[in-house]
Amino acid sequence: MQNFTSDFTISAETKQEAEVKLKSIQTIVSKLNTKELVRLAEVVEKEPMKMAMAKKALGV
Repeated sequence: MQNFTSDFTISAETKQEAEVKLKSIQTIVSKLNTKELVRLAEVVEKEPMKMAMAKKALGV
């Protein structure tokens, strides 16, 4: 598999928070295939009830 780089912006209160978000995103991307990642994005954007259930299950 090839690696690609891109510039993007992460909204955060501090640089440290942005770094934590980036590391978290990298973990998610490394564990999900493209189809799973696309479906996750769809749930996050369009299914607030599923997001609420997921957050509750995660304790956040």
